Amino acid sequence: MQIFNASAVLNVGRLTYNPSLCLPHLTVTSFDKLIIPFKIPGHEHATIRGVVLDKDNCFAKDKDDKVWPAYSDIWTKLQETYPKEHLLIVSNSAGTNDDGNYEQAEKLERDTGVTVLRHPTKKPGCHEEIMAYFAKHGIHKPSEIVVIGDRLFTDMLMANMMGAWGIWLSEGVELSNKIWCKMERGLYDRLVKSRDSPLSPPTPGVDQSEESKL
Repeated sequence: MQIFNASAVLNVGRLTYNPSLCLPHLTVTSFDKLIIPFKIPGHEHATIRGVVLDKDNCFAKDKDDKVWPAYSDIWTKLQETYPKEHLLIVSNSAGTNDDGNYEQAEKLERDTGVTVLRHPTKKPGCHEEIMAYFAKHGIHKPSEIVVIGDRLFTDMLMANMMGAWGIWLSEGVELSNKIWCKMERGLYDRLVKSRDSPLSPPTPGVDQSEESKL
């Protein structure tokens, strides 16, 4: 069971002065709509080597620990395209301190064949643990990593905080009616679809002071 997420509460405050930090670089409705290998429109030069995967309502139904059956083909393609050590599940349930003896993480690894990050700090604040994991496997640049998830205030905020790419699943396995999810969708529409000054996320690997001049 997930408990209070202090990391999210503390880091969401960043959005008051830079709301673009919660925006994705690419939006698709669900996991089976992903194009593998990953390419970000407008940034085809980017080389993506590491993949961070959220679990709940991303590749699995909420509170489930196996790949949603409709996603089995795309899951297989993901594993065939990227080395096992370059795929990492980062959940705010499995692998956290809420997960006693990491039993859920171990079950998830058995069911999916993908490593689950053990992290005491929940998303979006665990980006240092993510980079430490990938550094052990030869990936040292956050601009070579993509984060895939269904939440703007955790998954996409974390992607931008760490200087990675973010792909947002706007519906996921099923469209959530939870208040935070509805709030995120409303905020996304206001920020991206604004007629006056639509926002876009920071570009990984680009100095933000330089990007602001573009």
